Amino acid sequence: MIDKAVRFYHSGLFDWFVQRATALLMTAYLIFMLIYLFINPDLSYGQWEALNKSLGMRAFTFLTMIAMLSHAWIGNWCVLTDYVTERLIGPKANFIRNSIRFGMAILTFAYIAWAINILWRF
Repeated sequence: MIDKAVRFYHSGLFDWFVQRATALLMTAYLIFMLIYLFINPDLSYGQWEALNKSLGMRAFTFLTMIAMLSHAWIGNWCVLTDYVTERLIGPKANFIRNSIRFGMAILTFAYIAWAINILWRF
């Protein structure tokens, strides 16, 4: 049973589920923002600040940011493993692919730190 759970975690099916779940969360965030802007056509800075200072909105924004980065990570992994291969690029493909993934990892952590700094002003 544990073996099946471990295999699910490291499978294409798991990545597919993560892609769909993160897409749903990002869509919910977009719909919420559009409805909020539609309901408040004369939005003032004070209203916008009040919305974004609430704990619920900060958490929703942070979860959406994590979802967006997870979605991008899996999508880029799929593109890199499909198109940056030894067959298409040559013997340096693994180095190129791993270098791009390393750069993406650094950017991902930087974006998360930046989001935390913006949302909670540490």
